[in-house]
Amino acid sequence: MKRSALLLAALLYGGAAMAETAVPASMAPITLSYAPVVKAAAPAVVNIFAKQIVQQSASPFANDPFFGPLFRDYSRTVPRVQSSLGSGVILSPDGLVVTNYHVIGKASEIRVALKDRREFPAEVVLADKQADLAVLRLKGAHDLPALSLRDSDTVEVGDLVLAIGDPFGVGQTVSSGIVSGLARSLSSLSNGRGFYIQTDAPINPGNSGGALVDMRGRLVGINSAILSRSGGSNGIGFAIPSNMVRAFLVQAKAGAHHFARPWLGLVAQTVDAALANSLGMTRPDGVAISALAGASPLAKAGLRVGDVILSVDGQPVNSPQELLYRVTATGIGQTVALAYLRQGTQRQARATLIAPPETPPRDRLTITQDVVLRGLTVERINPAVMAELDLPPDAHGVVVADAADLAARIGLERGDIVLGVNGRSIETPADIRAAAQARTRNWRLDVVRGGHRLELQFSI
Repeated sequence: MKRSALLLAALLYGGAAMAETAVPASMAPITLSYAPVVKAAAPAVVNIFAKQIVQQSASPFANDPFFGPLFRDYSRTVPRVQSSLGSGVILSPDGLVVTNYHVIGKASEIRVALKDRREFPAEVVLADKQADLAVLRLKGAHDLPALSLRDSDTVEVGDLVLAIGDPFGVGQTVSSGIVSGLARSLSSLSNGRGFYIQTDAPINPGNSGGALVDMRGRLVGINSAILSRSGGSNGIGFAIPSNMVRAFLVQAKAGAHHFARPWLGLVAQTVDAALANSLGMTRPDGVAISALAGASPLAKAGLRVGDVILSVDGQPVNSPQELLYRVTATGIGQTVALAYLRQGTQRQARATLIAPPETPPRDRLTITQDVVLRGLTVERINPAVMAELDLPPDAHGVVVADAADLAARIGLERGDIVLGVNGRSIETPADIRAAAQARTRNWRLDVVRGGHRLELQFSI
């Protein structure tokens, strides 16, 4: 029988393939299974149920492309409970759970169900939309199963991994695959600022926040996104590396309510073939510094515009996203070793990572007088404000911190950079106050929103 099986294999696959395949000679290869890994890791993966109150239009034409705009001013809104389903991972026996930000969003109520069917109410300890991570605490929980974190820098393409979560709400499910890519930074994910492990283990809606584990049951990443035209898994999934998860967990345990990232104070660009040629490099490598603030820890370490950063703590950096990931995972207050290139010579430096400085002062100002910009709150832009409002590194001047009352009605939004009011240049919050006192019926505000320059014109 064995001989006939080998002959069949030879006929089907040819002589070359025969050298690489063989019929199992014992029961051991046949009974190989992921079951031991699943038994160890699955109890620490949970289901998350989040509820949020949203305002929904009561007009039957609200979503109609033709009649909707016609009845916009006549429709009223009614509150509606919106529910979302996702997954999470227990990382400490006392009930700290990590999941994706987009799973819990602005939820008013969160409940977490364990694999053993116990349920706990949960509160948000730390959340960050840009990183798409959130840490929850289960109320009244103790002695829970928890996953250990693997150093994600040791993960290699080709490593076997399992994705555990609750796709489509059908119950806890396990899918297998390999790590198919590292250091993925895509414009379609997190505005191109994310840094992901790519896997072909099927990830579907509901898997978000679930665990990507290795063959020892250690957490490699948090499943976060897929690339798909149909909405289903096509074998291209992305997970946030465990080293970033560890940085979140450290700050959550320290009592932080906002995730703090180190500030580098630089504008950098990926070195492509053309830039490498202009810099006299033998091959494209690293990220080139195109702008650098004087207070930057990199400037204090001796780096300057034109230098090419090659690695951080021995790990290569080939995109600005990767550079940001490396320092963020390291954390504020830590010292990193930098390898960089200057005029063809490789150099070394050490930089201590700092929080975004509050200089110049914010000079926060809220307009309360009965003027056209009533309800507007503005701040002077500094590195700390840039970090909080996700502003570009070259932003300067005055930014909208909040828009209520009349300021909201005229179209101003949080994060708008105000350049001018009625042709008057705005440099400080005091300039906004003075401009708002103008006695005129016609108004024009020049703002930058999402990198695009806009003009808001209105009459009173």
